[in-house]
Amino acid sequence: MKNIGLYFGTFNPVHTGHIILANHLLHYSDLDEIWMVVTPHNPHKKKQSLLDNHHRLELVYRATESFQNISPSDIEFQLKQPNYTVDTLAHISEKHPNYQFSIIMGEDNLNSFHKWKNYEVILENYQVYVYPRVADGKAENDLVQHPKITLVKAPRIEISSTFIRKAINEKKYVKHLLPAPVWEYIDLMNFYR
Repeated sequence: MKNIGLYFGTFNPVHTGHIILANHLLHYSDLDEIWMVVTPHNPHKKKQSLLDNHHRLELVYRATESFQNISPSDIEFQLKQPNYTVDTLAHISEKHPNYQFSIIMGEDNLNSFHKWKNYEVILENYQVYVYPRVADGKAENDLVQHPKITLVKAPRIEISSTFIRKAINEKKYVKHLLPAPVWEYIDLMNFYR
C-alpha cells in the first residue's frame, strides 16, 4: 500500500525550504509520495496578504512539476469551512481507500497538537512525521514518545513565507529563496508588492 505524506500549508508563497523538506522526507522516510495540501483561505479571517486559493495552488503546481513524487492537492478546497485536519483525513481516506495517509508537521505544531479537534483519532489512525523548526524550539511533550509519531532528522530551514512577502514588499531580492517558476509567476502577477 502506498504511503502518502500530506504536507499541509498556506504556501503563501511556497519556497525552496518547503521543496527541500518534501524531497528530504521522500528520500529519508518510508513515504512514497508527498501531496502538498494547500489550505484554503478561511472566509471568517480577513488576511490581506493571503493570495487567493487558486494562485497559491498554481504556485505549488509550478514548484513541484519537475518532481516525480511531489504534487499539489486542492482536496481541502471542496470541504466546508472552517475545516479540521481530522475531517480532511476522513474525506481523503474514503476517497482513496488503497492509500495509507500520514501527516507531515513542524515541531511547533506538535506542541499544540493536543488542542487539535479529535487529535486522539488522528493518532489512532495515522502516522505523523515531525520535522524540526528552528525558531520555535523543541517539541516538549509526551506526544514525542507516541508510537505513531516519528521525529525526522531533516535539515532545519530558516526561510519563511512571511519573510519572503515582507522582502518582496520592500523591493528586496528574494529570487534565490523561491523555485524559479514560482518567482516568475509572483513577478508576473505583481504579488506581495
